[in-house]
Amino acid sequence: MTKRSLIASAVVAVLLSGGAVLAQLPKDNVSERRHPNLAAAQRLSTQAYEKIVEAQKANEWDMQGHAQKAKELLDQVNRELKEAAEAANKNAK
Repeated sequence: MTKRSLIASAVVAVLLSGGAVLAQLPKDNVSERRHPNLAAAQRLSTQAYEKIVEAQKANEWDMQGHAQKAKELLDQVNRELKEAAEAANKNAK
């Protein structure tokens, strides 16, 4: 492999891995003031997601898809926590 193609491959790998992480990173969007427990759960799920990303990097992303599935489930958890907060807001009238 030439030096040029090696550099190109490295750049593509960095862009793909960084883009995937940024595109899927869960958002902490539950109000800490109104829903402290849901906000705390959301922060913890985001931290778990970040730890999975670190584990993937340490293992060169080869975990037979299980780490990716866990990240998808944590993203779903975050969305459900946001919906729970919104439901609580509606019921607080």
